[in-house]
Amino acid sequence: MVVLLSRLPATDCLKLCHRVVDGLCGRESPQRGDYSTTWSQEEWLELLNSLTALFHLAVGNNSSDEEVLAELSDVGSSHAEAVLSVLRARREEIYHALLDRTTSISSSTLQDFDWQLKLALSSDKISSLHTPLLSLSLDVTENRTLRSVTMEMNREELNTLIGSLEAATKVVLQLK
Repeated sequence: MVVLLSRLPATDCLKLCHRVVDGLCGRESPQRGDYSTTWSQEEWLELLNSLTALFHLAVGNNSSDEEVLAELSDVGSSHAEAVLSVLRARREEIYHALLDRTTSISSSTLQDFDWQLKLALSSDKISSLHTPLLSLSLDVTENRTLRSVTMEMNREELNTLIGSLEAATKVVLQLK
């Protein structure tokens, strides 16, 4: 879904790609609010997942410029060059971020999980609005210490989490 990049001017595409790499490296990632007039929520998530996967795979597989450009064949040449220039400039940084993630993934282990579905009721004006929420509790072993993590999410946040986990699974499988 990188083709969605063509909705941006090439200079903004360059900025977006740098922000995506920032997010990969543990810094501030791009915010949907900055691009809400350009893409819907679903398109935004697809674009972020596609760009993230592209950067992961290109660095993880040590892809050549030609291979990356082949992956970007659906996008105009100026946008493809913008993505490629970000990849060239920050390849080493992405590599170290992937290496750090792989190390931290191997040192943390999910021990158990539990989930509950709740219905949130608000004030009497909107009490008829039923918003399903997922309460997810994870028991994680990190550095031989068991830690419980609890999250409460609505449907949109759950879909985002699932998409992120699927993208992470693909990256981990590619790195093996």
